[in-house]
Amino acid sequence: MEYEWIAPCHFGLEAVCKKEILDLGYEIVQVEDGRVTFRGGPEAACRANLFLRTAERVLLKVGAFRAITFDELFEKTKALPWEEWIPRDGKFWVAKATSIKSTLFSASDIQSIMKKAIVDRMKTHYHVTWFSETGASYPLRAFFLKDVVTIGIDTTGDSLHKRGYRKLVSKAPITETLAAALILLTPWKGDRIFVDPFCGSGTFPIEAAMMAAHIAPGMNRSFLAEGWDNLLSKKMWYEAADEAASLVIEPEETDIQGYDIDGDMVKAARENAREAGVDHLIHFQQRPVQALSHPKKYGFLFMNPPYGERLEEKAALPELYREIGERLAALPSWSAYMITSYEDAEKYVGRKADKNRKIYNGMMKSYFYQFLGPKPPRRKYEE
Repeated sequence: MEYEWIAPCHFGLEAVCKKEILDLGYEIVQVEDGRVTFRGGPEAACRANLFLRTAERVLLKVGAFRAITFDELFEKTKALPWEEWIPRDGKFWVAKATSIKSTLFSASDIQSIMKKAIVDRMKTHYHVTWFSETGASYPLRAFFLKDVVTIGIDTTGDSLHKRGYRKLVSKAPITETLAAALILLTPWKGDRIFVDPFCGSGTFPIEAAMMAAHIAPGMNRSFLAEGWDNLLSKKMWYEAADEAASLVIEPEETDIQGYDIDGDMVKAARENAREAGVDHLIHFQQRPVQALSHPKKYGFLFMNPPYGERLEEKAALPELYREIGERLAALPSWSAYMITSYEDAEKYVGRKADKNRKIYNGMMKSYFYQFLGPKPPRRKYEE
């Protein structure tokens, strides 16, 4: 039996998530702002949770309908076959409701009414007046867009950006899912040079190293739906885990480096890389951006530099971004990719980006500047 699954992702990076899902062999149903819907059997929940680097979670789509009154919301929610998804002892609640350009917008009212509707439906089906809710958890998420509500049951639990390796974080960390998506937007491959001069807790280099070693991002964690014995068998989870383990390789050669001016952050990055099982693939070092250099050509810079969230930091930004521009000029054959919310980044780098993509990092509008270097000679990288 096939289901529809929803993979929420970062706004502006839906195409990257879509490609990942296609690479897993699933059919795309719909691509919308911030989410991709696809079709697959029950095992798709296991494989998508384990393998998707750019999705925030995986939801089992229950249904979609139009509702502009709370009465409509109640009746149409109640009409869905909840007993097909939630067992008699299942614990269920509306964990999150979001509303954009819709008549119904009060999240607390939406959550309460939908819960009552599901209870009504389940009472009739199971012939009970009270539910113990002592079994597995089935948290629901509802998205309202232009009065159409889409409902899904969360299979993931903690967001997929929580890979399980990041024990220590920097002051302004980039999430693992966003870092992975930005890397996948570029031509970088595991045998190419990768340098992050503002590595913080190491997210960019660690995600790159995991890609180079073909380590599935979900290998070091568990998922909520592992307890859904009514829908997903243990065998499906074991098969997905075995598939992930079989794909891990030891790269022949990597040149992945992470630098930071803060020595404590460098230690944290090393520890996080160790947790991820890729510390042997990355060279971390305490080094300021002014000291950025590399003897080889055709490398890739990935940067999440400071962008002055606090007023006292803003004064230092022009000089910092000028230094970034100087280092780029000293590496003329390299390509550089930088995410920042600093509006004057190009001005002080002293170079207009070849490409610029608007990205929402949480609720913060950011820009992904792409400064493209020349392509390397073809034969050198084919031999």
